[in-house]
Order: sequence, then structure tokens, then C-alpha cells
Amino acid sequence: MNVTTTSIAAARDPWTLVPSLGNLDAYIRAVQAIPMLEAQEEQDLARRLRDQSDVQAAGRLVLSHLRLVVSISRQYAGYGLPQGDLIQEGNVGLMKAVKRFDPDQGVRLVSYAMHWIKAEIHEYVLKNWRTVKVATTKAQRKLFFNLRSLKHQFKGDDAGNRVG
Repeated sequence: MNVTTTSIAAARDPWTLVPSLGNLDAYIRAVQAIPMLEAQEEQDLARRLRDQSDVQAAGRLVLSHLRLVVSISRQYAGYGLPQGDLIQEGNVGLMKAVKRFDPDQGVRLVSYAMHWIKAEIHEYVLKNWRTVKVATTKAQRKLFFNLRSLKHQFKGDDAGNRVG
């Protein structure tokens, strides 16, 4: 496929620009190349989705925020779970955020979507990190992630307090 054919195909279906997660590096490069939306364009697309159930508007909103999912998923690399799976779960959260986003609330989609993306990734981590299932209630999940964060803080403090 040459550049002109690719451009025409992308104009008809922008999803053709994003390769499958089978090649993770190519996927990440592709989503990093997709431009973010201007605030006004984001608002207009979100209103079209809300008022007219415009699926293409939803697609544009999702596509322009895929880089956010990649960025957030990298924060969970320490759990030893496949990066592609973390990204897929984050994408589910992004789609939920786009569906529920209200452009009249005065916040950008990026701010709103972070919560949904992290929530889906947290759920995936909790279900798949260990063979023994732990942290099934909201309080247990909060404790699980807070303990992990504190553990890393203490490890960092120990390194600074050692006498060489």
C-alpha cells in the first residue's frame, strides 16, 4: 500500500492507522502519532455522541486518547503482567469514559478518562496478579494499592539511609 492509498483508507476509517496489539511496539508508535484533539473539537465530538449517538465521533474521541492508555498502563509494569493486556483493559476504561463523558461539566476528557482507565487496569491487576485471589472489596483494593506504594517508598528511604 502506498502513501496515497493509506491516506485515503485512513480518511474513510481512521482505525486503519492503528495496528493490532500483536506488535506492541508498532501499536505504541502508531497511537503516539495520532494527534490530540483541541478542546473545542473534543467538546463538539462529545456533544455529537451524546445528542446524536454518533459512533464516528466516539471513535475519534477514543483514538485521540489511546496514548493516555499507553502512558497509564506503563505505571503498572511492575506487576509482571503483559503490557498488551494492561493496554487492552485501559482501552475498555477509555471507552467507558467516552460513553459517560458530559462535555458540559467543564472538564477535558483526558481528566475524566484517567479515572476509568485506572479503574479497569486496577481490576485486571487484582484479578490476575496472583494465583490466590485477594482484595475483592473496595476497601481491600484500596489497602492493596496503598501498601504496595508504601513498600516502594520505604525501599527508597532505606537506600538513602545506608552508610556506604
